[in-house]
Amino acid sequence: MPVEGSFGAGGDETAVVYDVVINHEEQYSIWPVGRPLPAGWTAVGFRGSKSQALDHIEKVWTDITPLSARQATARTRKQEWPSA
Repeated sequence: MPVEGSFGAGGDETAVVYDVVINHEEQYSIWPVGRPLPAGWTAVGFRGSKSQALDHIEKVWTDITPLSARQATARTRKQEWPSA
């Protein structure tokens, strides 16, 4: 369901400008410019149409594994194979 007031004149979604946002788990999303960001999300500095924002995310979000899971895996590997 669209957020009220998030579309341009006449409900045209192509007129909406989006910020690319990231959370503490390094997961990306898009958010309409001018709307307050939800708690825990921060704009990364890229702004554009929906397709531009999603294209940017596709380029920069190369590992969709949440940060906490990547860190846990790294700790496990370090315990299994300690350095010499």
